[in-house]
Amino acid sequence: MESLQRKASEWSGVAASDAFAIDETNLFETLGGIQPFVDLCTNFYTRVFDDEEEWFRSIFADSKKEDAIRNLYEFLVQRMGGPPLYSQRKGHPALIGRHRPFPVTHQAAERWLQHMQQALDTTSTIDPDSKIKMMNFFRHTAYFLVAGNEITRQGQGVLCKHATSEPAAVIRMVIKGLTSVACRAS
Repeated sequence: MESLQRKASEWSGVAASDAFAIDETNLFETLGGIQPFVDLCTNFYTRVFDDEEEWFRSIFADSKKEDAIRNLYEFLVQRMGGPPLYSQRKGHPALIGRHRPFPVTHQAAERWLQHMQQALDTTSTIDPDSKIKMMNFFRHTAYFLVAGNEITRQGQGVLCKHATSEPAAVIRMVIKGLTSVACRAS
């Protein structure tokens, strides 16, 4: 996990401390609840589904726009201090595993981030300081997923975050053939 974070910082240009500045405050409370997240995600996915590049739109071809909006805003609400809406409905976020079916490349990450930056810029229900914190988190997380994608495509395991709590066991995330990432002792 640490090597993925290092790669994410290197590739994104965002230090982990800046990416996780979202944890220094409860953005869910700061922004006044769910609505700013719904606004942001609706704005974002409207851009994504209208993207002029077929290669990028095709990544989302099997998704319904309404489902994509809901998945993202529920995840963001949960990650940024609100109720665990995403986990209650879909289980653990398991970002690398859930994004495994998609071509999470440097090019796709940059295109995704371009749309997210535009969506943040035009979402008036989010204050400027929160926008900076959120964009740093998005940029770092996008490249965390790129790093995870590269490692899983090479057939390597990714150390589970729980590995340090069980030093006697070698714990790896099991990715091949699963739609979500799980930990298991090898």
